[in-house]
Amino acid sequence: MSVADDDTPTFAIPERPVRRYPRSGGVEYDGETVFSLQPATARSDDALAAAIERVLDEGPYRYGDWFDLPMPVYIVHDDETGDTFRVAVRDGAIELHVLPGTEPPGLAAFYRRVRARSDHAWRVTTRTG
Repeated sequence: MSVADDDTPTFAIPERPVRRYPRSGGVEYDGETVFSLQPATARSDDALAAAIERVLDEGPYRYGDWFDLPMPVYIVHDDETGDTFRVAVRDGAIELHVLPGTEPPGLAAFYRRVRARSDHAWRVTTRTG
């Protein structure tokens, strides 16, 4: 899927991840769907992370960055839609990672809020695996 700035993607989820709980502990996911939001004008990962944090701080989100990773990764819950998903910044793009219970309205709302707070167009692509 790829869309121009004036179109709103549907965020239809072609493949849902399946959550597994291995005996050794933790949680793992089989399969994935990731929506990548690429700005039309290149932005640094730091600038994209700052933009995400502004959107998250303005609500209606509860979120946390609990991971010690070399890139920003957030678990995000939209209090209006009830959707939870991961948001990451990597290689000049914002990635929305679908979790087993994620629905399209939460992803679409996040995208609209990011787009409304930016001064450039966005291209949205989807990958599954």
